[in-house]
Amino acid sequence: MGTTATRCHQCGASLTFSLAAASRSLSRLLPEQSPITYGILTICCAVYVATLVVTMRWTGFAVPSGGLLGIFNLGAINSRVLIGAGASLPLGYNLQQPWRFLTAVFLHGSILHIAFNMWVLMDIGPVVEEMYGSARYFFIFVVTGVGGYVLSSFMGNFSMGASGALLGLIGVLLAMTMGRRTAGMQMLRSQIIRWLIYILVFGLLMRGIDNWAHAGGFVTGFILGKLMASRPPVSPQERKRAYALGWTAGLAVAASFAMVVLTLIRPA
Repeated sequence: MGTTATRCHQCGASLTFSLAAASRSLSRLLPEQSPITYGILTICCAVYVATLVVTMRWTGFAVPSGGLLGIFNLGAINSRVLIGAGASLPLGYNLQQPWRFLTAVFLHGSILHIAFNMWVLMDIGPVVEEMYGSARYFFIFVVTGVGGYVLSSFMGNFSMGASGALLGLIGVLLAMTMGRRTAGMQMLRSQIIRWLIYILVFGLLMRGIDNWAHAGGFVTGFILGKLMASRPPVSPQERKRAYALGWTAGLAVAASFAMVVLTLIRPA
């Protein structure tokens, strides 16, 4: 493609005013390999640092209300900060402030919490992103995260973290590998099952794990894995649909965090 091209030679989309043009511009700011995975990692870490700074301004190093002391409370975020930043609440509250279904996906409660989730993200995320394409991958991540918090809030939980979305990615991969007998698919399925076992053990043994969010994300991901083609979009129509899905998810996340800011600065 020439540097002065105004339309994509593959799909015919305008490279001046279109979702393809916006995606092309955004891609320049992200790594070439697994850009959305690194983007999610960056957002989660930035949000965590911001909430940690606010926590330390409020409570200093106090434990368990927040701060940098303790083992499991290392870098713990104050619950009031998490609520203000958009953590998921019981369903009645979430229905009044529906952006919490999305913002909760990118919030984390401690260093151990975000470290474990980002470890899983960097292990699984690039696989899903390569298989489905970056735009659809981000859509999957956001929708499965929302699915997790819909069930979690229905069960009356106060919760936050990317683990519901990560279980959604695992659900997508499990649905995609079922019935496929190639060596690569069998190896991937074995890896997925190992992750499921690890997460189930953690969920049963450790207090504070939101197993309902895990279940909701996993089921949502499994359904999407059955509905969506397990390959990047290839035709012009598929690319346009993928861009639309990805940008819809991205704008929904941006609008949700904007609502958090507006809610915080709005006079009581």
